[in-house]
Amino acid sequence: MNNRDLSKYSDLALLLLRIGVGLVFVVAGWGKLTGIEGVQGFFGNLGIPMAGIMAWVVAIVEFVGGLMVLFGAYARIPNLLLAFIMVVAIFTTKMDGFDISDAGTRVDILMLLITLSLAILGSGKYSIDSMIGKN
Repeated sequence: MNNRDLSKYSDLALLLLRIGVGLVFVVAGWGKLTGIEGVQGFFGNLGIPMAGIMAWVVAIVEFVGGLMVLFGAYARIPNLLLAFIMVVAIFTTKMDGFDISDAGTRVDILMLLITLSLAILGSGKYSIDSMIGKN
């Protein structure tokens, strides 16, 4: 496969990544929105400042940001916000030192890297960004 063939499929690859990441964050955000009291308590137990407000911020960013990534609508911003959430999650709840033997931590690291990649590359041809000329 030559470079021209690869570039022909790069937009499809971006679409597949957006579908995967978008769905994961939509589901995670919805779970937080429908169980916000538990999330607020969990954040409070972690010592996160303004835990009640931050739980809402994370839930909304995950749900709305996930939809934006899924459809490729102004997707660089939500990808960066989601990447930031993943960094905080990795260092506050997942990592014991730098041991990444936990499967959840490995998934979070992958989500971090994918959201950063999508923020850099953009949404591709099959997106709202492309339709409005923002990509």
